[in-house]
Amino acid sequence: MNYKYETSRLSLKVLSDQPEHAKQVLDFYYRNRLEFEKYEPTRPENFYTENYHRTLLHCEQQLFLKSKGFRYWIYEKTDPDFIIGTVSFHNIIRSEFQRCSMGYKLDRAFWRQGITKEAISFLLPHIFGELHLHRVEAYVMPENLNSIYLLESLGFQREGLCRQSAKIQGRWADHLLFAILRKDMAEITLPCTSSQNYLS
Repeated sequence: MNYKYETSRLSLKVLSDQPEHAKQVLDFYYRNRLEFEKYEPTRPENFYTENYHRTLLHCEQQLFLKSKGFRYWIYEKTDPDFIIGTVSFHNIIRSEFQRCSMGYKLDRAFWRQGITKEAISFLLPHIFGELHLHRVEAYVMPENLNSIYLLESLGFQREGLCRQSAKIQGRWADHLLFAILRKDMAEITLPCTSSQNYLS
């Protein structure tokens, strides 16, 4: 996996723990806090600080280097300093499982433009092809209809309901389990586009 990829409209980057990157990430979360927090656990008290996100970016970089987790931040090519979303692949399990979980977020101002679908459609063949995974899973709260539609449009199949599977804002919440298999992908060939294998 490379540190940076480009699609027709987007730059997908693994960020370092430089102060400017932490500021960009903090701004992304802060301006979308009301939307994101509905679907996530209660934030730590220091979540909305630059120091918190510098530490988190450092941890994510170490996971990337060990091939244990991959978070790509989404930028428009026309605005390389303004984060509009993120896609992550985490909880990578090897041996007889060969699977991982996928998460994603997008700035509300950029909804319904096909941005998250463009990013995930590009990254999935890399995840399957380079990491030799068999299965990618995603968990979604039943009321998150936009996320359900996105996953279905990408070819993920709904497999069932995980009862009270995560504590969200202080209460145990059900999640739907979606998954896509390597064989479900129409083509595993890596997309032809530019990439970089170093941090910028």
